[in-house]
Amino acid sequence: MTTADADPRRRVPRTDAVLADPALAGAAARLGRDRVKRAVIAAQQAAREGRIAPEDVAAAARAALPAAATGIRPVLNASGVLLHTNLGRAPLSAAAVEALGVAAGTCDVELDLATGRRGTRGAGAVAALRDAVPGAGAAWIANNGAAALALVCAALAGTGGEIVVSRGQLVEIGDGFRIPELIESTGARLRPVGTTNRTHLRDYADAIGPDTAFLLVVHPSNFVVSGFVSAVGVRELSGLGPPVVADIGSGLLTAHPLLPDEPDAAGTLAAGADLVTASADKLLGGPQAGLLLGGGERGTALVERVRRFPLARAMRVDKLTLAALEATVAGPVPPVREFLDADPAALRARAAQLAAGLAADGIDAVATDTVAGVGGGGAPGVALPSAAVALPQHYAAALRDADPPVLGRTAEGRCLLDLRALPPAADAELARAVRSVAGAAGREA
Repeated sequence: MTTADADPRRRVPRTDAVLADPALAGAAARLGRDRVKRAVIAAQQAAREGRIAPEDVAAAARAALPAAATGIRPVLNASGVLLHTNLGRAPLSAAAVEALGVAAGTCDVELDLATGRRGTRGAGAVAALRDAVPGAGAAWIANNGAAALALVCAALAGTGGEIVVSRGQLVEIGDGFRIPELIESTGARLRPVGTTNRTHLRDYADAIGPDTAFLLVVHPSNFVVSGFVSAVGVRELSGLGPPVVADIGSGLLTAHPLLPDEPDAAGTLAAGADLVTASADKLLGGPQAGLLLGGGERGTALVERVRRFPLARAMRVDKLTLAALEATVAGPVPPVREFLDADPAALRARAAQLAAGLAADGIDAVATDTVAGVGGGGAPGVALPSAAVALPQHYAAALRDADPPVLGRTAEGRCLLDLRALPPAADAELARAVRSVAGAAGREA
């Protein structure tokens, strides 16, 4: 054998030969041929440089490919935060996921099949919202909660119209966005009244003038102010004359016994609000969307005014959101509601079973009581009794690198895997992730 024949680089398989590998051919159909080809070329280069054997090129290319065509990865939420913003907030129900598949192809999102002509966009989702919220005479859907509020300000206040709001409600929401800056970006003028901690009905009454477009009530959904405080409710404001717009934030459609201080859409409309804005991907448990609900004749007319405003076209939602939202509102109980209503005793039993199984494998795991939270800018201060599997603290970082990744939290030198925001069906997958991390640590030792 010549020296050239002995050179392993000469044994690197050709690109077309590697691409013919059945597993890679299947990956090309799933991920696209270009992506698979790039992985093959990278593996060939590794073989030429002697980092892998030539016969391992196909395997290396397969290992380098993602499981799906998106870079987004599923994560097990063991943080104890039901609506974790960094994890996409509410997980969708099986019904909503199925609805996404229906809407993914060509569908009658804006077609009247009976006449063959243009139909009403999102009619099913709007009808579901009206059915679910007593007192809602009209509804419209924007692409998120901030968009719904901004659109109301632009359509109803326009350039120069005044919006009367309590100084105590000029809050900052996620990622540094502030309500006053959001409103003023629409061209409307803010008329703050009262003080940070106390606002009275006379403050609103004294501020009303010919330029008043509406009175705005913003629920401070991600913090609580206590002590020497005073605020004016929707019911009192509704008697002052101008329209009342209430941004309730978290998207609770009807009252929930565990969240007595969280405003709900039905109750807010019943109290006299003309318009209610809210998010759909929080306590409602649906996809990201902004809800606009109108009560009574005036509220119904205002919704139509907002819907016909030119900027509404830029803020409308796509067919996937409409399908998932309708399935969430009209379908079975979504996961977030199941997490909220979870029985603490059942959570403790799950934690004990998981910890016992892991401990039997020599892993330092114990069950412990914990406290979970709603998150997502909703129900601040509400403590939800929960249970978790406690592991050594170093598991927290290692589990984020597991397959699938697991997001826990650390407390008092331990990694806590809280079960409140995990369905029971995920327990086996959680245990496998922990065992994989423990096994990897053992092999490294």
